[in-house]
Amino acid sequence: MNKYLFLLLIFSSSVLAQKYELSPDSKRQNGVPQGKITKYNWHSIAYDNYREYYVYVPAQYQSDKPAALMIFQDGHVYVDTAGSWRVPVVFDNLIAKKDMPVTIGLFITPGHATADLPENRFRASNRANEYDEMDDRYVSFLLNELIPELKKTWTISADPQMHAICGLSSGAICAFTAAWQRNDYFQKVLSHFGSFTNIRGGDRYPGIIRRDSKKDIKIFMQDGNTDLNNIYGDWYLSNLQMESALKFKNYEVKTDWGTGGHTADHGASILPESLKWLWSDVVK
Repeated sequence: MNKYLFLLLIFSSSVLAQKYELSPDSKRQNGVPQGKITKYNWHSIAYDNYREYYVYVPAQYQSDKPAALMIFQDGHVYVDTAGSWRVPVVFDNLIAKKDMPVTIGLFITPGHATADLPENRFRASNRANEYDEMDDRYVSFLLNELIPELKKTWTISADPQMHAICGLSSGAICAFTAAWQRNDYFQKVLSHFGSFTNIRGGDRYPGIIRRDSKKDIKIFMQDGNTDLNNIYGDWYLSNLQMESALKFKNYEVKTDWGTGGHTADHGASILPESLKWLWSDVVK
């Protein structure tokens, strides 16, 4: 075998086998104040269904100083401090270093038809109806139900630049739809291997973005070139199409395309850096 071809095969194998590891900001650090996480149950009026949600409040929160707000779909995986994402740990470290504002985290699970929730929250009966639709029903649920509930206890900034929303897969297109439909409230989006595919027509977004007036959305997108490719579409290609459309309209967008698939490995490994970038315009 030609030695150059051999070296190319070795290089290609190493790229395909790229291993993602958590950064120090995703791990507990000595002396860093830890926020408090509280779990709640909720019956939604809009959907007439049940879910859990978690609220993270940083140690630095002060009631007389409005906090930023960041919402996570499929919140059960993002809030888990021993799992892949470990968002509360990342928040603790970044807030302590002033790499992001004092931020309250709202972690929401998808709705289920009965109060007896499935063991696997991803299998909640209403997940696709809430996350993959491209209308304003889900964001209205946030604005009319859960956010007012938060405001009964905590002081949240009224500035839309202080409101971010995040999700993975269908939760990511849900996050983008929330900002697209109610840009007066959400102006920051974090998308992990987003389902901008034809589950409920999400593959139309690149064309919609190109045709419509530019909105005030800052977005970080992550995906990998071994993501899903099935009857609903090619996930990686759809994310590239989104990036192209957003750049065409001069959106503030940053992407990180890796070699991973439909898993948390890549997105979790760069979560601290993506959050630093997302909040960089409001950190003093």
